[in-house]
Amino acid sequence: MKIEDSLKQNLLSILNSLGFSDFSLNDIEVIVNKDKTHGDYSSNLALKFSKKVNKNPREFANLIVSNFKSDDIEKLEIAGPGFINFFVKNNSISKVIDEVLTKKESYGNLDKKNITYNIEYVSANPTGDLHLGHARGAALGDSISRILKKAGYNVIREYYINDAGAQVNNLAKSLKSRYLELFNIKYEIPEDGYQGEDVIKIAKEFKELYGDKFVEIDDENLNVFRDFGIKKELEKIRNDLKEFRVEFDVFTSETDIRHKYDLNKLINDLSKYCYKQDGALYLRTTDFLDDKDRPLIKSNGDYTYFLPDIIYHYDKIKRNADFLIDVLGSDHHGYVNRLKSALMMLGFSKDILEVEMTQMVRIIKDGEEVKMSKRLGNAIKMRDLVNMVGVDACRYFFVSRSSNSHLDFDLGVALATNSSNPVYYAQYAYARISRVLSTSDIELNNNYELLDKDLEIDLMKTLTNYDKIISDASKERAPYKICNYIQELASKIHEYYAKFKFSDENQKLLSGARMSLLKACSIVLKDALNLVGVSAPNEM
Repeated sequence: MKIEDSLKQNLLSILNSLGFSDFSLNDIEVIVNKDKTHGDYSSNLALKFSKKVNKNPREFANLIVSNFKSDDIEKLEIAGPGFINFFVKNNSISKVIDEVLTKKESYGNLDKKNITYNIEYVSANPTGDLHLGHARGAALGDSISRILKKAGYNVIREYYINDAGAQVNNLAKSLKSRYLELFNIKYEIPEDGYQGEDVIKIAKEFKELYGDKFVEIDDENLNVFRDFGIKKELEKIRNDLKEFRVEFDVFTSETDIRHKYDLNKLINDLSKYCYKQDGALYLRTTDFLDDKDRPLIKSNGDYTYFLPDIIYHYDKIKRNADFLIDVLGSDHHGYVNRLKSALMMLGFSKDILEVEMTQMVRIIKDGEEVKMSKRLGNAIKMRDLVNMVGVDACRYFFVSRSSNSHLDFDLGVALATNSSNPVYYAQYAYARISRVLSTSDIELNNNYELLDKDLEIDLMKTLTNYDKIISDASKERAPYKICNYIQELASKIHEYYAKFKFSDENQKLLSGARMSLLKACSIVLKDALNLVGVSAPNEM
């Protein structure tokens, strides 16, 4: 058990033994002290609840301290108006080294939970290349998936293929236009069509496969172009995502969902919340969370996108998901409450769906924003950015800030090979440890009582705190908390490396203990980097 948790349990037992039975573990706070002169840990328990037990805070603190017993604690003191400070024995803190060395990459894993999250992310229309918004969503969704698995949850990673509707029809017409161009036949690209190089390339592949078989001007054969275009675009998207270290357990087709379910039956199930207006059918989502009612069927009889979206989320729940997480761009803000409302109409809790929004990304070069035009097909592609700065920098930078914050991606920083680049800084810390461990003949040992320097104790505390970081990051869907931890651990590793010797033949026992601590640090650092999809190279 972690010292922090042990202290909480001990304090709760004392309260119960003193007759104060209205407390739970959640009421008790124990924090790590940054200033070691105030002890390793402290609690505000006596201050926080003195009124509840009708005692003066210091009097209450004295009562707790006088009943406190623990083999892990060297001494206690009461500070200020009633804070309780705990000074931990060094050999108690150092237990974390053996725990990490034994558990390896499973260190920090939280208890297994019988709860399944379906996490949907990217889900880009199969009509072109992935852009920066998709890249940020991919990095966020994949990192959340990894963190939730580490936290003990079951995870289904899902990609929704939007292969029905106007976008893919425009793709089909754009592809046909480029194909006919190869035969000097004019066929207008739609106003909302796709003019990028990828469509021209796919048209050439289509010609190589089919020759002049589909040169008819009419639109009867558009489905052939549509299916071929979707297939090729999806192949490219999947390859780009795989290179980005993002893979999925499930790919679900919108067309398949429409065939799988009777949309009219869904409308009937929602009928008590439906009404007609101006020839369209509306869903009264304002009865729940929405700010206005939403159409299900347009006045011309076509389904809106809202209807298949409802059935798709219903389908995800029925595939044994306890909770759904959608990672979407900020332009989907109005989408959240309407969909939650529809699911509530079907009998589900509003909390079954959670939506993580990603804000815009700006690419900065030499202090200026790099601007491109998506309409003309020359927007900055995810693939281009990866080729410029590498997967590691892309993955790390995209999750290093809260997803609801705008992100300025500075190319200069991402390419720097010094401490200004947080990815380089963290990876270099790992590489330094790898070099020390691989070049030394001194064997690792467990003489951890020799590790009595403040920085060594601080490093051990940082390792001890790893599972709390995992817990916080999983609850808040916040990979940036992992990045913050990576920087904290890397900073202490660099400082440790600069101040002390690790391969001293004259102090083999001390050197071996220090190497054990370094090895434990490398295991946790590598695991933390992996949680955000970043590699840990042995050499740099």
